[in-house]
Amino acid sequence: MTIELDDLREHAGRTDETAKRFVLVVDDEHVIADTLVLILTQAGFDAVAAYSGREAVHRAVQLKPDLIITDVVMPDLNGIDASIAIKSFLPQCKILLFSGQANTANLLQQSRRSGHSFELLAKPLPPADLIAKLRDYAGSQAAV
Repeated sequence: MTIELDDLREHAGRTDETAKRFVLVVDDEHVIADTLVLILTQAGFDAVAAYSGREAVHRAVQLKPDLIITDVVMPDLNGIDASIAIKSFLPQCKILLFSGQANTANLLQQSRRSGHSFELLAKPLPPADLIAKLRDYAGSQAAV
């Protein structure tokens, strides 16, 4: 599936002062990803969903999001490995991990030993807390 950048990022020639932050939401549970996209869009972000780790990497290559929020445990490529891959070509991209599963601690420790540090948020996450966290991340981000 080809994704047209202009269709998804109307703000292509943006400046930092006028930019909406572009968020890629990644979760293999479609309802969760789509709901988060809706919540973030209503909060003023530009947001699009990906439903797997591999799709997230593919979309990140094409869309170059400012922020990513990704589930950790997914069947094809977990969120940590997808995040590491994305950081290799988008080092300025801010990434937040979220998970409702306790077994993510081992994956997080492995990534830290490899020199990668990601913040982990617990599911379920109240929408107001997520929006506040993403605004904090967007505000601390250098120009993209």
